[in-house]
Amino acid sequence: MKTKTLYRLGLLLLVATVSAAQPRMLPPPNSPCGGSALAEWGSQFRFLPCHTGFNPYEVVLSPTNVVSLVLDWNYKTGNGISSSPAVANGVVYVGSFDDNFYALDARTGALLWKYTTGSYIESSPSVANGVVYIGSDDGNLYALNAASGTLLWKYTTGSAVYSSPAVANGVVYVGSGDGSVYALNAITGALLWQYTTGGTVESSPAVVNGSVYVGSFDGNLYALSAANGTLLWKFPTGFVESSPAVVNGMVYFGGDDTKVYALNAATGALVWKFTTMYDEVTSSPAVANGVVYIAAYDGYFYAFDAATGVLVWKYPAGYISNSSPMVANGVMYVGSDQQFLYALNAASGALLWSYGPVGFVDSSPAVADGIVYVGSDSGNLYAFHLPGQ
Repeated sequence: MKTKTLYRLGLLLLVATVSAAQPRMLPPPNSPCGGSALAEWGSQFRFLPCHTGFNPYEVVLSPTNVVSLVLDWNYKTGNGISSSPAVANGVVYVGSFDDNFYALDARTGALLWKYTTGSYIESSPSVANGVVYIGSDDGNLYALNAASGTLLWKYTTGSAVYSSPAVANGVVYVGSGDGSVYALNAITGALLWQYTTGGTVESSPAVVNGSVYVGSFDGNLYALSAANGTLLWKFPTGFVESSPAVVNGMVYFGGDDTKVYALNAATGALVWKFTTMYDEVTSSPAVANGVVYIAAYDGYFYAFDAATGVLVWKYPAGYISNSSPMVANGVMYVGSDQQFLYALNAASGALLWSYGPVGFVDSSPAVADGIVYVGSDSGNLYAFHLPGQ
């Protein structure tokens, strides 16, 4: 573990040498994921395996300058993108409905390599130890060499893999349309354990303190032992497509029953819930500085006090949203079916910047080294930066 002094020196170094080619930093001693061993910090769906959706290292973009964001580049794939990009070591990775998985230069958007799977890619990638993991609608989880795109191994499940893999402590956790949650050896792809729910698992597992949290279309949120897949508890609700965030002993997620939930991570007991205006909540929450952020089908972006569920603010986007918020340096980034990408003040909910139309934005934004990346159903991956950066 790094000391606080080394951690602060690392932050100072980041400010002085911001570069998309810079490797991801290791987590600080107070990692919200409870010390889960990570190879690279921030290169997974929702940033960490516990799915905080919060990048504490972003120091370039802020509420004062994000209004100046301009389009840096866009890369056109052969079909829509709902996969959320991951950024690691100067490369941005994303999947497309054209069956291909792409690795692009994070600074220029130039194609480095692509890998063709057997079907659509809706899953979002995770990068660890020089390997990128991605699911495909062809039913496989793929492990590819992050530098070259060479196939290292693939594991075949019983149905489409919409779920985004989480990597922690040398294990890859992922859900499948066959109703199961899988734990695989990250190096070999060997099956460690499998837990079968009663419905499709599109939710992406969150991993923290020896437990795996994931939702299912059978109407339950599950807590499983990360070591052997034993059921610890389950919480009944509507079907759960939302991927849970686990922070400070609480589990946050949305359900198809119009509600946002907060549960005790150890017991599964309900702590609070909030009812949105109508329809489902498929967006996955971000948690930062004691606030939970989430989008909903009722056309609003919400911010709640993480401990009590008291509404802090809501923003009327006007259209449904499947996109999951990302928070960095006081700014919340999120997309919607209004075909816009938004940047809101994380404290007040005030609109700071928006860009569009770009097509429906189901992809969740990634923010790294002063650049915002997001995909849309137009088939484009977009990258925004500050002028002159």
